[in-house]
Amino acid sequence: MFAIVEIAGQQFKVEEGQEVFVHHLDAEEGDKVTFDNVLLVDQDGKTNIGSPAVSGVSIGATVLGHQKGDKVIVFKKKRRKGYKVKNGHRQQFTRIIVDSIG
Repeated sequence: MFAIVEIAGQQFKVEEGQEVFVHHLDAEEGDKVTFDNVLLVDQDGKTNIGSPAVSGVSIGATVLGHQKGDKVIVFKKKRRKGYKVKNGHRQQFTRIIVDSIG
């Protein structure tokens, strides 16, 4: 059994017991969260596609923690102008584990 769910503006294919890194959520470590925007559910080959979302289905998950992603270097340059800018960025992620689909 799997589902496709929209979490924080991105779509994820999730199964029960799977750990997923999503964009930062406003929840503390150990909190239970639910996601209601389920786009597709597959149970033993029977697929239920929403229009746009499947009604009556939600995803239950537990927040395992927050962490930062790898550093991304942003470098801008204009040749022959003496212009160079170097910046770095680290995206904030939340690690969740999917408890239930249903």
